[in-house]
Amino acid sequence: MYAVMLLQFIIWSGYTLIEWLSKHDHPIYNGIMFLVFFYLAIIIGNHIMKSTRKTFFITVLSLAIYGSIHMTMSFIS
Repeated sequence: MYAVMLLQFIIWSGYTLIEWLSKHDHPIYNGIMFLVFFYLAIIIGNHIMKSTRKTFFITVLSLAIYGSIHMTMSFIS
């Protein structure tokens, strides 16, 4: 689970970087891009863990943790 969580943090960091680079795009495109990264996180996690339920739980949990850290850092700066 720990390795999947770390890989998904890398995926969310990549999403944040790509979103920052495309800050002038239409919000619909950012939503589609989020869905692509979410799907990628689930596929990679499921390949490693071999359990769909655990993979979905870890993906949502890693997204929530990454989002809360990202929001906290944006409030600090």
